[in-house]
Amino acid sequence: MSQQDLQMAPDQMLDLARMAAELLVQRSENLSSEHAWDGEFREGLESALMEEAPEAGRPATEVLQQAASEILPYAARLDHPRSFAFVPSSPTWPGVIADFMAAGFNINAVTWLTASGPSQVELVVIDWFRRWVGYPEGAGGLFTSGGSVSTVDAFVAAREAAGHPERATVYTSDRGHVALHRAAMIIGVRPECLRTIPSDEHFRLDMDSLRRAVADDRAAGFSPMVVCASAGTVSTGAIDPLEEMADFCESEGIWLHVDAAYGGFAVVTDEGRKLLRGMERADSIGLDPHKWFFQPYEAGCVLVKDASTLTDAFEVRPDILQDTVWGANHPNFGDRGPQVSRAFRALKVWMSVQVFGMAAFRRAVSKGLELAERADAYVRASPVLEGLSSTSLGIVCFRVNPEDADLGGATVEQINRTVLARLFWEEPALVSSTMLRDRFALRMCILNHNTDWEDVHETLEAIERFGREAVAEEAAER
Repeated sequence: MSQQDLQMAPDQMLDLARMAAELLVQRSENLSSEHAWDGEFREGLESALMEEAPEAGRPATEVLQQAASEILPYAARLDHPRSFAFVPSSPTWPGVIADFMAAGFNINAVTWLTASGPSQVELVVIDWFRRWVGYPEGAGGLFTSGGSVSTVDAFVAAREAAGHPERATVYTSDRGHVALHRAAMIIGVRPECLRTIPSDEHFRLDMDSLRRAVADDRAAGFSPMVVCASAGTVSTGAIDPLEEMADFCESEGIWLHVDAAYGGFAVVTDEGRKLLRGMERADSIGLDPHKWFFQPYEAGCVLVKDASTLTDAFEVRPDILQDTVWGANHPNFGDRGPQVSRAFRALKVWMSVQVFGMAAFRRAVSKGLELAERADAYVRASPVLEGLSSTSLGIVCFRVNPEDADLGGATVEQINRTVLARLFWEEPALVSSTMLRDRFALRMCILNHNTDWEDVHETLEAIERFGREAVAEEAAER
């Protein structure tokens, strides 16, 4: 095989890039007319795609067209204006182009030697985040694939800072993200050293329970190492008592980690900064720009109040990388986390902010907060719907439970499961569910900068309509 076998002529490269861009722009223009989800059973996809790797190639435009028509559409359209399930993502176009450019330049953002310009941009963006959350000079961090890896990085730093204590114990609330438990297990915390602290009536971590758990553990010979707070739980958007948790962790000498993966970027708004007061006192914070900062996957970030806690945990000096040391003023991001091959993720944030400016981002985040409040007001005024939690950081939880229907708990749950299924198959919107105090809840997460009130309102109206029909059917069967 000659060197030319894996190359394309410049005109072919431009044609392929132009075709890809045209397909993506066309997708964006048509997005609101599509459903927020499309999928296919495995049998159908296997019959179309399962085959031996071809020995000979075929025209690139043909391959690209197949990917655009037979592979990529069968997925949740997370950037759809009526995508309200889980935590949606609505990337900016400069962010998409940034990923294309970073891939094309084939950047490995691991050392200053291999990527000095990209490393400086990552320092710049990390410093933006530092300032926004209120961290002091000397704080630092790095980009990761997402919140799960950010949590692992933070827990490794916490373990090293604590000196690898015996029976190291980690505390999360019963509303905490599964990534918190998973990260603790990855770094070697034993299952018997994982504590799940109950939440209060507002779905926030209960401080009295935390105090008792830590005191009991100390008395039993455990070593409390990390307490996890949520700055926006994924179920309800609830914000744990950050100030009180910071006071407690400081007094007890315990590392405080704040999981702000989706909710943390509310801090760029005045309202969000008030809601998240106390986050700046944490030892580490996880953020996901691919959520409420409108970037394409993957873009996560871990921040630590003291940047040296990351280098103390991860810095190594293998012979093969000895040429990459440029001194203290030229940091290697490979010394702050586990990756020795790293995509240039910071570019998408930098380009997006440079193109649109922070005022636009603040308006976009504020819009999500405002739409969620309007949705909450609609739910509470509806004779068909019942609110199940306080609306927080863009998340609204509710259920169909008409005031005059006098339905039992099991019946209410079945009705809401039926409504969710009908919404999934019959409406363009995508909504998910959660369990709140053993009650099945419909859940809307309203973060997309392209979403407007009509999208939210029509989705709620559809839920009411399906709810009334399900209640009538249930009554007819009695």
